[in-house]
Amino acid sequence: MDIRPILSTLRRHKTAAALIVMEIALACAIICNAIYLIDRRIDRMSRPSGAVENELVQLQMPRVSRDDTLDLDAYVARDLAALRAVPGVVHVASATQIPYGISSSTSGVRLREDQVDNTRIASPYLGSEDLLDTLGLRLIAGRGFNAEEYVDMARIDAGGEDAKVPAVIVSRAMAEALFPGEDAVGRQIYSWGSAPIPIVGVVETLARPNDNSGPGDATMLLPVRVASPNLNYLIRTDPAQRREVLEAAEAALKQIDPNRVTVNKNLLSELRETYYRQDRAMAALLVVVCLALLVVTALGIIGLASFWVQQRARQIGIRRALGATRAQILHYFQLENFLLATMGIVLGMLLAYGLNQLLMSRYELGRLPLMYLPIGALVLWGLGQVAVYWPARRAAAVPPAVATRSA
Repeated sequence: MDIRPILSTLRRHKTAAALIVMEIALACAIICNAIYLIDRRIDRMSRPSGAVENELVQLQMPRVSRDDTLDLDAYVARDLAALRAVPGVVHVASATQIPYGISSSTSGVRLREDQVDNTRIASPYLGSEDLLDTLGLRLIAGRGFNAEEYVDMARIDAGGEDAKVPAVIVSRAMAEALFPGEDAVGRQIYSWGSAPIPIVGVVETLARPNDNSGPGDATMLLPVRVASPNLNYLIRTDPAQRREVLEAAEAALKQIDPNRVTVNKNLLSELRETYYRQDRAMAALLVVVCLALLVVTALGIIGLASFWVQQRARQIGIRRALGATRAQILHYFQLENFLLATMGIVLGMLLAYGLNQLLMSRYELGRLPLMYLPIGALVLWGLGQVAVYWPARRAAAVPPAVATRSA
């Protein structure tokens, strides 16, 4: 079909055509960036923690009163023994931090003793002997900790020749960052003092507790027992028994020491849901915005096409009288809409890039990948064809005689 008549008609209706082009351009710019943001949120929410989340519960019950004479090592050991005795408990461990927890810590990691700047900033998990099995982490290289490798935090704090961490297990992401393309097991890192720490194992995934210290995936497990009445207790059990086991564990600790209060009592799967609540809300809001923009754009196209059908009744009738078929009239309006949509999409891509630059300068957002531009273009092209179809059908259905009498 010759597009010159279409271009000639659009030049005579510059204002209406420009409004549709701008509407499509704005929709394209916003939708491309919104789809990118939605994808980022979904990608963030799908990050694995490495732990068996549907089998874990968290219990944190510190003492209300402070007792300086309390033997904290014996206190924690007694708690762990009581929790292991609870029916349904498979593994239990104390931990300084947990996935999706509020608190987190970081430590600098170096590859040489005389290195000034850190090679990596990692988040260390410290805990009792059963922490690796309790979390359900999968070793992909090396081994777990031996019993003799566990040390008390008090010994580390005391300093001296014995104040060193004898081993470390790192996440695969950290291993690849420190030793790209090489086997990390058997290598050494420097952290927590000047003594080298040998890497004895690599786990597939171990996420940071949260992003409070900045995004990152460098984590490590240290065989360091921390004695504190404010520790997290992680309990692994059958998914169907989690709530019953959690209630029984709380009762067991209360029986040992009534002078304690339950601060945190959660299923790890619920902690995950809470942690990503804002991400889900933002993704849902962006979906609503995209749908609203598409509806508004479709209504604009339908309204303009319907208006033009009324305005061009005589022109349509003449073309029908000269032999134009209904299909040709229908294709005329579809092609006209395609040209308007194309102009709007080209302008919208430029606006999308500009909007992305603005978001990059104001927020921690990466560059908009080019793949999202054709996605937005296809959506708007399809929307335009669907929206113009019904007005175009009404135009194609106008009898030639009625159209010519309307002049």
